[in-house]
Amino acid sequence: MSASKLVFLIADGMGDWPVDELGGMTPLDAASTPHMDALAREGAVGLCRTIPDGMPPGSDIANMALLGCDPAQFHTGRGPIEAAAQGLALQTEDLVWRCNLVRVSALEPDGIMLDYSAGHIDTPTATQLIRLLQDRLGGKGADFHPGVQYRHLVVQPGKVSAPEATLGIRPPHDILDQQLGPDIQAYQQCPELWRLVQEAAELLDNGVNNSSQANAIWLWGQGRPLHLPHFTERFGRTGAVISAVDLVKGLGRAMGMAVLEVPGATGYLDTNYAGKVAAALQFLEQGDFVFLHVEAPDECGHQGSLENKVRAIADFDAQVVGPVLSGLQGRDVAVLVACDHLTPLVKRTHVSDPVPFLFRHPATVGPSTPRFTENLAASTGLILERGEDLLPWALRQSAGKP
Repeated sequence: MSASKLVFLIADGMGDWPVDELGGMTPLDAASTPHMDALAREGAVGLCRTIPDGMPPGSDIANMALLGCDPAQFHTGRGPIEAAAQGLALQTEDLVWRCNLVRVSALEPDGIMLDYSAGHIDTPTATQLIRLLQDRLGGKGADFHPGVQYRHLVVQPGKVSAPEATLGIRPPHDILDQQLGPDIQAYQQCPELWRLVQEAAELLDNGVNNSSQANAIWLWGQGRPLHLPHFTERFGRTGAVISAVDLVKGLGRAMGMAVLEVPGATGYLDTNYAGKVAAALQFLEQGDFVFLHVEAPDECGHQGSLENKVRAIADFDAQVVGPVLSGLQGRDVAVLVACDHLTPLVKRTHVSDPVPFLFRHPATVGPSTPRFTENLAASTGLILERGEDLLPWALRQSAGKP
């Protein structure tokens, strides 16, 4: 049997824990998901552990695993992945930081992280602010590079072996409504870096024309430049990624995959679902593999919004899974659906629990379930303990191999 093509649909942070307001159901269980449920009845359903032991449950780590790369071997930090997405020309000794535009009550130890996204600041406004910071502060041992919405980069040339490289700054989405003390103390260990963070906050708060909610930057996820195995050389197939977020684009670009840009892809509930689906179907006319990533469920989980998370999951099913299946009718394309990690509403951040997945291909026989939920996925007994094994497993299945 010749190998089928494969489309991998990712709903970031879709998995969750039982919610009292839903009578003990999860948002995935409560959402209307007829297309994923149909796939669960026709294919194989199980669990996959995307976060290696001892590593934090970040989307960067989890999506790296889902693309078949062992994070314990290849992961260097969130910043370097997003730098790869932008195609930044980096030197081996450069230290790359993820830079969030955030809102804090005060940039002090007893200050509170109020919003990791500065009110989901729009990209044009954010780009203007980052360029202003570069004009005022760049070139003095650090440079600012604009990204998308609240997600940006700072590069410190020649600092990969400096003390800054070992600082353990927490991701801002992990410390919502918490005090900043441990992170302020960490920044203060490196006076040059701490001065940069302070001066940026002063400019955002008082020194520039800023009508947004952003009043500080948050530097985290630092590391050396990223190097990953080439996708086609490893798997013998041509591949593409589709996402609104730079971390997925960066993983794809670092693996030599096509990065398909979709106008109106926002990483939130208002994203251009139809454009993403159209790009995937068009690529599969000639290419072999598409990794289509949707960020909205994760963002809603971080916000703690039950209503929006249920909506995001239902939208993913109705506006991504359903149209992809319709577009693939009569074509030899296998379908894999998963989330990268759980983002429980009660936690408002990621956890390391294994994620549910489903796979449909004519050569694959079960274990199936009547619906696609976390609990039913856990009941089948099919579990992959290494996240980086899921994609090779699905590719083997799509070729009719055990």
